Amino acid sequence: MLTKKQQDLLIFIHERIAKGDVAPSFDEMKIALGLKSKSGIHRLINALVERGFLERLPNKARALNVRRLPEGYAPSEKDVTEAAQKARLVHNLQDFSVEQERRLITPVPLCGKIAAGSPIEAIQHEGQTIDIPSSMLGRGEHYALMIDGDSMIEAGIQDQDIVLIKKTDRAENGDIVVALIDEQEATLKRLRKRGGHIDLIPENRHYEIRTYEADRIRIQGKISGLFRQYF
Repeated sequence: MLTKKQQDLLIFIHERIAKGDVAPSFDEMKIALGLKSKSGIHRLINALVERGFLERLPNKARALNVRRLPEGYAPSEKDVTEAAQKARLVHNLQDFSVEQERRLITPVPLCGKIAAGSPIEAIQHEGQTIDIPSSMLGRGEHYALMIDGDSMIEAGIQDQDIVLIKKTDRAENGDIVVALIDEQEATLKRLRKRGGHIDLIPENRHYEIRTYEADRIRIQGKISGLFRQYF
């Protein structure tokens, strides 16, 4: 990163050259930067040369050439110097990179905590989202939930983890699902179907399996990813 004086000098030199002039004299640089002696200009130029922003051209008066411009400097459209063209190319590449990154991220609704006594519909927070890499989503609609509790720790799902859920009303034995019980209580458990009954199986040996008649359970999605923040 350039110092303020280095950046000011580099831009001053560049804008003079961009007009078709030769590089300014040391006296002109000294006045433009408000320095008291030419030695300060020598130090600034040496630093810019060492860092690859300037180069000295041999056997020429005022023999300076701007190789690259400071970050954030926007040359005018009339500026056709090589340094300006490089700066515009870098800017365009950065814009392209930002756009590509934006396309690779998908905002997913963060519906809140999944805990006993709260159906998914009751814990949604309007407008809250979490950015998810698009490659993790695949097809279908998704939402995210924060885990409240330790009933699934032996499946690697810990309290305060965020789980990514693919919306679906169908699931197979062994899937970890969001199950809505009696349209009132939402829970994240492993699913097992047994005839007309459904077992909701915790992944924690200290919790008991809960069994319900099948018509009391509505599947609201199944887990497709997990995120954890370390403090």
